[in-house]
Amino acid sequence: MARIAWLTDIHLNFVPLLEIAAFAAQIRAQFPDAILISGDIGEAPSLVAYLRLLDELLPMPMYFVLGNHDFYGGSIEAVRAQVTALSQEGHFLRWLSAGGVVELAPNTALIGHDGWADGRLGDFANSDVLLSDYVVIDELKRLPLDELLTRLNRLGDEAAAYFREWLPLACKSHRNVIVLTHVPPFRDACWYDGEISDDNFLPHFASLSTGEALRAVMEAHPDNQCTVLCGHTHGGGEVQILPNLRVLTGSAEYGICKIESVFEVH
Repeated sequence: MARIAWLTDIHLNFVPLLEIAAFAAQIRAQFPDAILISGDIGEAPSLVAYLRLLDELLPMPMYFVLGNHDFYGGSIEAVRAQVTALSQEGHFLRWLSAGGVVELAPNTALIGHDGWADGRLGDFANSDVLLSDYVVIDELKRLPLDELLTRLNRLGDEAAAYFREWLPLACKSHRNVIVLTHVPPFRDACWYDGEISDDNFLPHFASLSTGEALRAVMEAHPDNQCTVLCGHTHGGGEVQILPNLRVLTGSAEYGICKIESVFEVH
């Protein structure tokens, strides 16, 4: 059995250092065996520094994916290279998008990928939502609408391909699988203020491609159980997609760090 602490959308760049230290003490007081972070840790210029700080304050295995904010003020390519190098330093940090199945307990595996809102849910063409993503992330800046949608599709497809590769392997080796990702992979998991986001917001806050991949794999593995942990919307909720596929979406508020949940796996 292992005790797991789940954090999401902690946005440490909005939090004073003393409060980060106090937050780390709260986590340590829960005596977790491992920590999962489902993205939006900081922003590109500060991300590695915050990860190193967490590594210092929380000396235990820490598995994370990145959120859209983690690329703000930088490029997707450069940030990924930085966290890949950091994960290879041999400390407690591991970026799950690099691949692999992690055993959390004898019957429970962990896999994860950052994910991305792929523009395929809702009404992208008529949406008036302008995310900062499209202004401050190098690969998404100043793109015409059709090119932006193509780029979002590719990012979503990348995550979907990851789950089509690694989720069957995790199901083969472990009965229970936890999937860590940033973006809700289903319309019904895209919670905000207690309701599902509408067609104006869905293109920017959910990923059809990832959801289709997860559904297909779990339909093919009815004897396994999969729990998806995600964030991004700052609105908490839970949905049962299939009898063996459940999605938990974490809540968040800028400037306030909290533990989303502590749970045990077997």
